[in-house]
Formats: sequence, C-alpha cells, structure tokens
Amino acid sequence: MMFRRLRNRFLLLNLGLFSILMLAAFGAIYGITVQNINQDIRLELLRVADYYRNDLGGPGAGPHQDGGKGGGFRPFQPGGRMEPPPERSVSFALQTDSEWNLLSKSTRFDMEDDFYEQAKDEAVANPVENGRFTLDGTRWAYSVQQRPDGTGYSIVYLDVSAQQTILTNLIYTFTAVALVMFAAIFLASRYFAGRSIEPVREAFEKQRRFIADASHELKTPLAVINTNADVLLASGSETIDSQAKWLQRIKSETERMKTLTNDLLYLTEMEDAREQPLQVPFDLSDTVESVILTMEAVVYERRLELDYDIEPGLTAVGSAEQIRQVVLILLDNAIKYAGPQGRIAISLKKQHHHCLVQVTNTGEGIPEEHLERIFDRFYRVDASRSRKQGGYGLGLAIARSIVEQHKGRLYAKSVPGAETSFYMQLGG
Repeated sequence: MMFRRLRNRFLLLNLGLFSILMLAAFGAIYGITVQNINQDIRLELLRVADYYRNDLGGPGAGPHQDGGKGGGFRPFQPGGRMEPPPERSVSFALQTDSEWNLLSKSTRFDMEDDFYEQAKDEAVANPVENGRFTLDGTRWAYSVQQRPDGTGYSIVYLDVSAQQTILTNLIYTFTAVALVMFAAIFLASRYFAGRSIEPVREAFEKQRRFIADASHELKTPLAVINTNADVLLASGSETIDSQAKWLQRIKSETERMKTLTNDLLYLTEMEDAREQPLQVPFDLSDTVESVILTMEAVVYERRLELDYDIEPGLTAVGSAEQIRQVVLILLDNAIKYAGPQGRIAISLKKQHHHCLVQVTNTGEGIPEEHLERIFDRFYRVDASRSRKQGGYGLGLAIARSIVEQHKGRLYAKSVPGAETSFYMQLGG
C-alpha cells in the first residue's frame, strides 16, 4: 500500500510536469502561429488597400459602380483595362460620406446590397485600421481610413476565412496530439514510476528480511543462554566445576553472537565506505598465496585435494587485507561444501585488463535460481546444513560488498551435482 501511494505520487508528479511542458510548448507554437498569421493579414490588407486607394487612381479618380456621389475608388470592371486586386485576395472596398452613408463600392462579386450594408455597419461599429468580424459564415478583416479631404471614409475588406481555418485546425490538431501524448505520457510515467520505486521496494524488502533473519539468528543463541542460565540458577548449591558444561554452552553461544554482530557491523562499515574507495596498489598474487598457505592445513585435514595456479607479479588497487578476507571467505566456503574426498582448485590469471581469481570446489552445486541470491545477507540454499557448518549466511554478502567497494565484480557459476565456481574480477 505504501509503495502504491509512492508510485502514484511519482505518477502525478510526472504527469503534471510533462503536461505543463506540453501545454507551454503548444501555447508557444500557437502564439507564434497566430502572430505570423496576423502579420500576414495586416500586410495583405495593406496591399489590398494600396490597390484600391492608389493603383486605381486615388481619391476622386473615376466613376462608381453604383453611380454614387463621392470619389475615392474606381470599380473593378471585368474585361476592362484595370488590373484586379492582389492575386490571392478575396476583397472589396466601400466608400462612405462623413455620416457613414454608403456612396460607392468597388468589387468583383455580385452580392446583395444588404451584404454591403451589413459589412459597412460592422466597420462603423468599430472603425479601426485593423478589425475583424464574421458575416454569413465568412471571416473578414477590414481597415477604416478617413479620406484626405475629410469628406468621408474608405473601408477595405479582406476575406481571412482560410487563415482562421488554419488556426481552428491547429487547435483541433493540438487537442488530438495532446490527448494522444497525455495517454502516452500516462503509460510511460506509470512504467517509469514503477521502475523508479523498485530499488526502494527492494531495499525495503531486504531491510525487512534482514531484520527478520537477524532476529531469527539471535533467537537460538539467546534461547540456549537463557536455558543454561535457568539450569545454573536451579542448581545454586552446586560448585562451578560441576556446572562447567552449562557455562561452556553459554560461552559458546555468546561467541557465536559476537561473531554475528561483528559481521553485521563490518557489512555496515563496508556500505558506508563505498564512496571512499581505496587507491593503494598491492601484490594480488602474494595476497592469494598467503591465504592458500593459511588454509592448506585445514584442506588436508579434511582430506581434500587442493590444486592452485597463481600467476606471479599481478597487482591490484585497494586494500590487501580486505581482498585477503574475500579470498579467505571463498576458500572457506569451498572447504565446507566440497564434500568427502572432494577437490578444490584456485587460480589467479590476467584476463584482458583485469585480474581474475577463480575458486572451484566439487560438491552438490547450487541450483541456478539460487546463484544470484546467495550473495544476500542470511540467504542459504540449505539453511539446516549451513547451521551445522557454523555459518550465518553473511560471508558471501561481506565478500561481494568488499569487491564492489574495489570496483570489481563477484559472481558464481555452478553445475548441480558436479561443482561450483566463484569468480572475483578486479582491475589490474
């Protein structure tokens, strides 16, 4: 439940952030498009007005289409000598007196007089140099200017329905794209929100499992200590010598608890020190050989066969003592699980730009599904057998933590029923 709420918060945060960015981008694109279209409309309106006011002779030049009284526009006559308005424009012009009475019109369209009266009334309602209105489903831009002689007004109209359609279609397109992108962002955000909290979930689960496992491991020695203490208290009249076995059990379990707590503290120290990697060169070959010499007696005592092949003169960077501990953990693990009359092999080779330590032992092997988890704290393939061997399942976790601090890699391969190999790869 907690992780679901956390995921939903990430999801809402991502959706909100991407939505704001998307709306800002669409708004900027739409604003720039509107600005460009309005600029084009103003320029086109100026060209049309220039045609009607200048190219056709200016004020007082020529007769009017409807025989009106004032000057200012000459009508467009199909087949006549005059040039039509700009090629792509759908336009017309009106001329009024000072009282806004319609005097004449210059147009190539055969429209009802009511249409021109309504167009004039729209301009009269808002007499500006760059206005807009909609008439009979068509969007018009217009420009109102007073004639130089002050006797009336000249009004030029330009059909801008196409430009308005572009803006309308742009809004529809942005809406469709926004819906598609919102759905895509939702799915992607949900996926990445789940991915982003997965490490937190795993860390929480590992912490919860760690606490449960640590409590379980401490429960047994504490129970033994408590039981033996009760026996001692019940035998108060006995001498210490006669009760030595109970005291020895208490001491033994206390030592086991001490080992466990020391290992846990060491693991914590390794994790805290990961951001401060050691940079001291040391002789890796000598380090591995020293571990072999230390454990050689234990190997022969267990009647195991030991083979080793150490390439001399190989060096690594880090802590020689910590790497020695890793090799000791791997060799001790091999000794425990090699089986009766088993064989152990250790090798150190230069591989490309890395040094590779391999520790192989015969035995039951490790099932494939356990290979990665064996490096988790307290994880054991066979818990009962591991307890008999005296382990807590912390050795390999400590080993991997040390190797990762040294920017290396520790992994395992196994053939069930045959052998198991551990590989430690370090930079040379």
